[in-house]
Amino acid sequence: MTTAEKMPMMLDSAMPVGLGGVDDLFGDEVPLSLPSKTQGRHLPQRLDELRTRGCCQTVAWSRAGTIASISADGLSLELRMLRAHPSNGSWGLSEPTTTDLIKGTVANPLVHLEWSPTTTPELAIFDSAGRVMIMNFPVTLNSPYASRKWDNDSVDDMNAIVGCHWLPVAPAPSKPFNVLYGPAVKPAKPSPLYHYESSFVHAMGPHHPHPAKSALFCVTMSGLLKMHWSQNNGSMEETTMELESICSSDELVTHAALATDKKHLIIVITTATKKLKVIKLEIQWAGPGAVQEKTQLSQTARLNPSLVEDHLACIDWLHMVDEPSLPEFTAMQVLPSIVDNSGKAGVPLVIGVRARSSGVGGFEMQQTLIDRWECVEQKSSIQTAFEQIGSRRNSVSATQELPASTRLKRLEPVTINKTVIGMQVSQHGKVLIFIISDGSVEYRDRFTFEELYTNPEESRIMNLKEAGWTFSEEGPCYQAAFSPTQCSMIQTGEDGKLKWSKLQHASGDIGESNAEPIYAASVAGLTIAAASCIYTQGNFDDLLAITHPLAEKKRFTQDWIQDLIRILKIQVDYSQETHHESLMRNTSLHTCMSIMNSLGYRGDNVQRSFQSKFANIFLNVRIIVILTTLASNTPLQARDKVMPLDEPEVVEALAGELKWATDLLAWIMDCLFELVSDEKFMEMLSNKFATVADYLHERNDVALHLLLSSAMRSFLSALCRRIAHLDGISAQAVDYYRRQAAEAEQSGVGRLPSGQLQQAYQRMQQVTASSLVPVGEFEKMLNTLGHDVKQAYAVYLPAMLKQGANPPQGKQIDLVVKSTQTQMEVMMLLSRAVPPAFVPLVRRFFAEHLPAMRARTDPARLFFADFAALGVQDDKGSLAARAGRGGAYYDVFKRVELHPGTPGTKPWRRCARCPMVMEDVSPNRPGVTYILAQQRKCSCGGSWGLLAKDKLVL
Repeated sequence: MTTAEKMPMMLDSAMPVGLGGVDDLFGDEVPLSLPSKTQGRHLPQRLDELRTRGCCQTVAWSRAGTIASISADGLSLELRMLRAHPSNGSWGLSEPTTTDLIKGTVANPLVHLEWSPTTTPELAIFDSAGRVMIMNFPVTLNSPYASRKWDNDSVDDMNAIVGCHWLPVAPAPSKPFNVLYGPAVKPAKPSPLYHYESSFVHAMGPHHPHPAKSALFCVTMSGLLKMHWSQNNGSMEETTMELESICSSDELVTHAALATDKKHLIIVITTATKKLKVIKLEIQWAGPGAVQEKTQLSQTARLNPSLVEDHLACIDWLHMVDEPSLPEFTAMQVLPSIVDNSGKAGVPLVIGVRARSSGVGGFEMQQTLIDRWECVEQKSSIQTAFEQIGSRRNSVSATQELPASTRLKRLEPVTINKTVIGMQVSQHGKVLIFIISDGSVEYRDRFTFEELYTNPEESRIMNLKEAGWTFSEEGPCYQAAFSPTQCSMIQTGEDGKLKWSKLQHASGDIGESNAEPIYAASVAGLTIAAASCIYTQGNFDDLLAITHPLAEKKRFTQDWIQDLIRILKIQVDYSQETHHESLMRNTSLHTCMSIMNSLGYRGDNVQRSFQSKFANIFLNVRIIVILTTLASNTPLQARDKVMPLDEPEVVEALAGELKWATDLLAWIMDCLFELVSDEKFMEMLSNKFATVADYLHERNDVALHLLLSSAMRSFLSALCRRIAHLDGISAQAVDYYRRQAAEAEQSGVGRLPSGQLQQAYQRMQQVTASSLVPVGEFEKMLNTLGHDVKQAYAVYLPAMLKQGANPPQGKQIDLVVKSTQTQMEVMMLLSRAVPPAFVPLVRRFFAEHLPAMRARTDPARLFFADFAALGVQDDKGSLAARAGRGGAYYDVFKRVELHPGTPGTKPWRRCARCPMVMEDVSPNRPGVTYILAQQRKCSCGGSWGLLAKDKLVL
């Protein structure tokens, strides 16, 4: 027991001080207590767990959005997610789903969770005996299947896991690096917009030879290394090797940390005898002595990995550190070598954390010591004993070079006067995040270990903390897991329950426009936080939750999306594109539309914002174009196995998609015809064009903007072509079945039974034939409008620029025209004011094109048509009718009406973001499996959650 524990300090608690009835000088009470935040009564127990077991993290957040946690008794696994509530669009933590795939026991409870970095994450669950089960989440965030079971694992306490690590996913051959977005630098006035910088960090190996796969490494208490990996046929296999030879309990491994460095794996272990050892591991995937290059391993080659270790260094760490009274690590981390901010190559860094929180008589002492060692290579040499003989052997050097050795160079320790209960790596190893027991966090530079983001810095933003954002709640925190954006975290507190803590601005309000520094800095910080997740296809729903209240501000949504377009360099101008493949593959643009769609969502029966309504239509049209394209264009190498249009389930679904598509075209024309009949609008169009956009926003009418945006116009054009294509195919199929029936009747066989596929094609033909709008004429109208837009860009923009104060000259004209053209497309995409260059063509469109189109349609049929299935009518009457349908929903895949509680219905999936629904389809044919692969996420890009029975909210 230390002296402090035996005899508390005098200032430990308030002391009654008798002053003979004399008040103190300031009229206050006299107690001399030192204020301190309570650390929670279970903190000592948590620190003991961290000291004795290297792996005891019972809450973890996947890059796809699943929040996994182990129940307090260690018997069950619970799955949650963030979701928007369908009643008002507000975000919150979903109800837990307890999976039946795994159960702990009282003797061997579940103790640790570890997510893989793959696009479809895998979750490793460990029990106290080191058994591991691996789960995969291919479709929904809360409904996994087991890819590896632990039935054959032995129950042995010596196999308890003290460290584990998933290999990173191999990057694309064309991009062998990670992009680090930021900082955002504010230029000199008067421009209020930030300039976004980015850098590259080399993607470290080793990787699994097959793309999109990883491998799990585990170090046991007995010094055994296990590698769980996926064979080329998908089966999970295991490779083991002995890192340490354990002869007694004093030599047991207590902690292990692993990291990928160049082409090797670095393993750092510490033992009960206070040894710190560094081991380098090589993975020979094809077997000992075989060619190791990943590019030479085919996808069909059977893997036979071999592990080769090299012990680099070993020290007695306790004799080297300060405060030997803290003889156990509570956390350990190893960071690979990366280039520092000055461009100098760094070396691997070993970090050991020793935390304590003790108290006697009300006095609490929080302290964390961070010990650091660099793994430094040094060349050794020996002097020859007979240097004089060198005169007889002049060609031989006087020294003999030995292989390079590695030593652990101790750096100055860092002391934090708080209790650190967790550590996480950020910015690809350049920043460390320390989680404190009071719920706060600290960011430290990996090279200098100086604390970062301590003061607001509006001129240079890298983190939202520099813009004044902090985590919302502080309190006892025993564990925490960060979201993929690191803008929110899940904590376990005093009561053992999970608590979602997200960033919020300290002042409560950030302002209204970029003219205000806090507003501009906040938008910049949010842009950097979102950009990395968008680039890596990670989940960023917590950012949508943080910004959902900000979307009430008039300009916030468009300012944020505009900055995302700038930082990610997203193509938005498709006015010159004739093919649609690049538009369909533009996932970054799709993500921006998903953000717009989410921020303007206020509930199923509440009117969407103008931008959200535009984005919602954009997202639905996009998925229909993609699904119909895939169904009609099966890859050549798969056509002998997969023919989607030969399967009735696919044709039925496409018929539903086509019905939605033709109704959308009819609804757009109905809205445009209504504007033509609106005298107020036509007056504005002729004399007060500047007020047109405001009037359309007031009406929440997006029809004109859908046609003026080149990206949306291209999708509508592609939609018309897909409708015409499937109309031709269905007509041929119906004709084929008609001729087949006629031949059977002539031959006396009798009428053939109507098959499911025939009925599906008949429905598809009926849908396309009964379209309220001639699809071919609609496409011609789009093409004519697109030609007018090109003419406006080619003629109006150069003339407008030449009339400016300092007109561009020479080649600069083309660059400025292209830049201005992109800005106009961004304006239309973000549903802002119609650009001045479009004024003549819009007037011509309403004066010539629409009357011609009206002559080819029946406006009365449009007026009385039922567009409820589209979900775009948001006047008071339509919203009331939607609310009165009694819980009716539309399947986002089949576009048919669903009713909850109907006997025999399949379970429902619900999008966590928008939130649309669809039946949880289990395909049993190759064609429908191929098409449904595009429905692994909602059309908005949000992830699916499986609804519990008789539940409509996740």
